[in-house]
Amino acid sequence: MIRYAVVGTGWIADAFIEGAMLAGGLALSAVYSRREETGRAFAAKFGGVPVFTDLHRLAESGGIDAVYIASPNALHYEQSRRFLLGGKHVLCEKPITVTSWQLRELLALARERRLIYMEAIMMRHLPARDTLRTAVASLGTIRSARFDFSQLSSKYAAYQAGQLPNIFNPAMATGGLMDLGVYCVYPALDLFGKPERVEAAAVFLESGADGAGCCQLSYPDKAVSLTYSKTAQGRAGSEILGDRGTLVIDSISQLTGIRRYGAGGGEELLVGSRTKAELMSGEADAFRRYIEALPGNDQPVLEDYAQANALALAVSETMEDIRRKAGIRFATDTE
Repeated sequence: MIRYAVVGTGWIADAFIEGAMLAGGLALSAVYSRREETGRAFAAKFGGVPVFTDLHRLAESGGIDAVYIASPNALHYEQSRRFLLGGKHVLCEKPITVTSWQLRELLALARERRLIYMEAIMMRHLPARDTLRTAVASLGTIRSARFDFSQLSSKYAAYQAGQLPNIFNPAMATGGLMDLGVYCVYPALDLFGKPERVEAAAVFLESGADGAGCCQLSYPDKAVSLTYSKTAQGRAGSEILGDRGTLVIDSISQLTGIRRYGAGGGEELLVGSRTKAELMSGEADAFRRYIEALPGNDQPVLEDYAQANALALAVSETMEDIRRKAGIRFATDTE
């Protein structure tokens, strides 16, 4: 049993814990929160595990083997580095780091210390990914695709009322692209590889965060459009268009509601809905399998781990390109 801690007490940490229970082989053993009362209230829901308010003490603790990090983006690099230096395996929420140089550095550190370091991105570790890839191969020649993740933020009303939630605060390296757009970049690169050229534009809020944006990924044989928004709710979903059929995807982040239409009509449901625990269980299961594969050097499993990290790095580099073209800047860009 792999003993893990969670860093963060938001809803995503709740969902991951439920997913880890479903996956099995992982035992919640500690919670980190800046405020002890918040941490204790959160831990009480899961048997009252120990609460830490000192991140360094948790990183050095002998009571955990691994950690799931669900803190604001700007903290991912330093927190991941601290836990890797403490000998802990790290599963970090997307985006795993703000810049690609941070990711390269931490991947090298993990390799040096024989530790697992990976990004928590649902679609890469869901069974629906294989279903999607098989369906894409049946579409014939694909010339275009459109991926959209537009979801009205639950924090937008607070922002409009004059507050500054983390998700709309550029100091936290957040915004529409980092929070939602990444879910469009991932399937584009997973299915079609890195593009030859990127064009991008963003709409900025008064806080300086990008609230919405779009980008065009150009390939030798196809054009892929990505759109995202945290200030409005999308309804149209995503599409991949081939000359022998079309795929419609209701949720590109969850890979749910996937339907295939033949060139002459006819609809086939390939993937329906999934619970949040089911959606989170894929990355939890992969994290466990990768950790367990290290001592015996299980090559097939570790090859999948290497492929997942290669994709994460390609996504990070492409996200940087999109940010440059769209004018999205963070403090780490000057380092």
